[in-house]
Amino acid sequence: MERIPILQMGGFLLVTIQVDMHDRLAMTLQDDLTNRIVELNAKGVLIDISSLEIVDSFIGRILSNIASMSRLLDAETVVVGMQPAVAITLVELGLSLEGVRTALNVEKGMDLLYLLVNRA
Repeated sequence: MERIPILQMGGFLLVTIQVDMHDRLAMTLQDDLTNRIVELNAKGVLIDISSLEIVDSFIGRILSNIASMSRLLDAETVVVGMQPAVAITLVELGLSLEGVRTALNVEKGMDLLYLLVNRA
């Protein structure tokens, strides 16, 4: 089964989506990520979606669900690298992605995660 790699960087998990997301892969990522948060007691999750050119309402909801589940598991989530077309599509679909923090790139996303985790 196809899986998206989840890398550990200290107390954070890094997910770089390099393939087109389909529903089954998104659900697998959600399950894998929540399991890794618990296994590693991760305090932050950074999801790089810079390679995604298209996002539908299901993928948008999965990103929002991941952020909500992460918060319940005491981890912050930051999504980075959103393409303008993806942002436009999410707004047109009426998805606000509540609880999902964003940053322009991985560097700024990691800075935000450090800030969020150290503030708590």
